[in-house]
Amino acid sequence: MDDPPDLGLLFHRLNNQLGIILAHAELLEAKAAIEADRARASQVVAGALEAMATVKAIRRDLTPES
Repeated sequence: MDDPPDLGLLFHRLNNQLGIILAHAELLEAKAAIEADRARASQVVAGALEAMATVKAIRRDLTPES
């Protein structure tokens, strides 16, 4: 039988990828010349932040208290 995945490593990798998405979306938001483009980038920023918060909540719920 396969060993369960290292959830800590999975959360870390997911947060790293979300951080990259967030950074690029923030850059696009700051540099967008058209309001519609800024609004779209802002939605990506909000989505990335929400996803990061969800990862944190899942990690908190699955990690045994010490």
